[in-house]
Amino acid sequence: MSSSATTSRRSSRSCELVVFVGVLRLTFHVPHARSLKDKRRVVQKFRDRVRARFGVSIAEVAEQDMLQRAVFGVTVVSGDAAVCDSVLEQVAHVAATQEDAVLTDRATEVITIGDDLYGDQDGR
Repeated sequence: MSSSATTSRRSSRSCELVVFVGVLRLTFHVPHARSLKDKRRVVQKFRDRVRARFGVSIAEVAEQDMLQRAVFGVTVVSGDAAVCDSVLEQVAHVAATQEDAVLTDRATEVITIGDDLYGDQDGR
C-alpha cells in the first residue's frame, strides 16, 4: 500500500470513532415444558417477539438440551452507551414479564470499541 493511501486513511479519522456494544444474558426457567418441543415453542415466541419489537440480535446460547432451562444472548450496537443501556433494560423488562417462563438471572455489559484500540493517529 502506498504511503499516501495510508496517510489519507489516517487523516480521515480526525475525530475518535466510538462504538458501544451492549450485551445482555437472560436465563429462564420454563416450568411447564414437558418436552423439548414445548420449550422450543416458548423460546421461539420470546425470541421472535424481542427481535421484532426492539430490533436487537437475540439467540439461545446455552442449555439447548435442558428441558426447563433457556439462556439467551441479546446484543445491541449504538454510538451512545445510554441507548444500549436503555434498549437492554427494556428487553429485560419484557423478559421479566413473560407468562410462559420465569426470569432467574440476568447480566448486562456495555463494551466500548474505539480508535484507541489501533493506536493514535500517527500509527503508534
